[in-house]
Amino acid sequence: MRKIKKPESLADQAYDLIRKDILLGKLAPSEELPEEKFAMELGISRTPLREAIRRLATDGLVILQTGKPATVSSFTKEDALHQMEVRKLLETYNVEQVVQHVTPKFLINLKENLKLQKNAAENNDFHDFIKLDCEFHLLLADQNPNIKLCEMIHTINTGVNRAFLILANTYPISAMEASGEHQDIITALEKQNELAARKAMHEHMDNIERRFLHYYEEG
Repeated sequence: MRKIKKPESLADQAYDLIRKDILLGKLAPSEELPEEKFAMELGISRTPLREAIRRLATDGLVILQTGKPATVSSFTKEDALHQMEVRKLLETYNVEQVVQHVTPKFLINLKENLKLQKNAAENNDFHDFIKLDCEFHLLLADQNPNIKLCEMIHTINTGVNRAFLILANTYPISAMEASGEHQDIITALEKQNELAARKAMHEHMDNIERRFLHYYEEG
């Protein structure tokens, strides 16, 4: 783990680096995060490290224990499926609301993201694809003026994408399927068709669960 630069927020940088290592599986479930070791590796004091770990605990990626080092939270097939169930409810409701807040700039951002997704899939860079997939859904969430709903979607996407990042090397074909589903969502938003947007998102969420179960069994 590389040392971080100090001009930016140390807590933010520590959070980003540790979060990435958890999502990529470099830090395994139940692995301890001793403060002294991680502070030394990152080249920072314990204060910003503690702040970063608290944020990771809020995301559900870390478990805090009194008198003991924090540990990486466990993550099972059932955890992923439960999160996908909640995510489906949140994201289908969100896209209905976002139909009323579509702007040209918003559509440009979605299309640019989709273009990058396709490039990543064509280059077999599935870790990058999953990152862009997550960003697509967060763009949708961020367009909603309901801040609390936006925050909930950000949090739930962390858990869902943890599942897919762990299994990222197991699927080449369905990345293009997901991109096609994202295009359907964009098309519905362009037309400002609430029913079509909801239908496209609901089908996308169903397919995400189907793909996850396939990858899980194949992996």
